[in-house]
Amino acid sequence: MVRLIDPSLKKLSFALSEMGTLDIKIMSLATESFVVGTNTSSEALKISDMISKKYFEVGNLTFEILLKYQPVAQDFRFTRSSIEISYDFLRFGRYAYDITLIRDSFGDLRRCVRTHLNDSFVLVERMVKDAILSFATLNLDKARHIQEQEAMVDIIYRERMLSLINSKDTKCAMAEALVLRYLERIADHALFMSDSVNYIITGEHRGRPPIRKV
Repeated sequence: MVRLIDPSLKKLSFALSEMGTLDIKIMSLATESFVVGTNTSSEALKISDMISKKYFEVGNLTFEILLKYQPVAQDFRFTRSSIEISYDFLRFGRYAYDITLIRDSFGDLRRCVRTHLNDSFVLVERMVKDAILSFATLNLDKARHIQEQEAMVDIIYRERMLSLINSKDTKCAMAEALVLRYLERIADHALFMSDSVNYIITGEHRGRPPIRKV
């Protein structure tokens, strides 16, 4: 039986799904920009703007659902969490766009790419895809796995930032530091998103990590 709230929830889910699709595209552009050396910032900006518009669309939809239907239980948790998740999607897009701007500022940086940096891009892209899939399917196991992945990103980030202090290649060191910082922030938002999925399913938050100082 179709409830009055169902069409609006479906519309909200679709808007979030579109944001997820756009985020996967812009993450690919970020990787291509730094690892392959392609200038992708113009295309990334367009996608980032599209994600921003979707963010406001989700905000309006959640407000409408809460006002018109006063959802309870899981419907309420889903609607409330959609606001947080749409913000995580927004930050995915913004940080990915920021990575493409590094190439604009520093030029072709392919000579700076090392195995650990490739690994970071692969890991964070996988985290974004897993976060999107865990939300789309409300998969609790996949959401919990993101916490392990985020811990790996943190380890790489801390170790590389310390080693870059002594680097003699200033250009590569600065570029890599920026990339690692943006990737670390994307990973954090994937973790936040997994916590929102946990809340939708269980009604409880695992708790978000404290703000780290570098």
